Amino acid sequence: MTPQRVTLITLGVSDLARSKAFYGALGWRPTADEGEVVFYQINGMVLGLFGLGPLAKDQGRPDAQLGTGAMTLAQNFGTEAEVVAAYDLAIKSGAPALKAPEKTFWGGFGGYYADPDGHVWEVAHNPYWTLNADGSLTLDAK
Repeated sequence: MTPQRVTLITLGVSDLARSKAFYGALGWRPTADEGEVVFYQINGMVLGLFGLGPLAKDQGRPDAQLGTGAMTLAQNFGTEAEVVAAYDLAIKSGAPALKAPEKTFWGGFGGYYADPDGHVWEVAHNPYWTLNADGSLTLDAK
């Protein structure tokens, strides 16, 4: 077993239909829809959207108040123009703007928006990283 891996990221959402519509407006297409949870295949991983109540129950803590915003999901792009296009599409699709794309202190370019439940997404171009043809990222080991 390889311990350093993630195979599924699940986001708790307050309104699954609204979230599916938002991600659909970004061009995401579900691979599986199980009613209370929907799954999207992404570069060898899966992203799930799960209603907050059903997710808390599935976790064994049905009375938990699940939160958002304490982590960032990121999409890296090959150019600054692709970053701006992805950001603009998210805003046009109803995402709250958190930080418009701009040059970063470390030499890259990026910005942030949130999905309808406040899950934060970064869109970025890192000129020091090379993206694979499928958009995935593999860092050189040091």
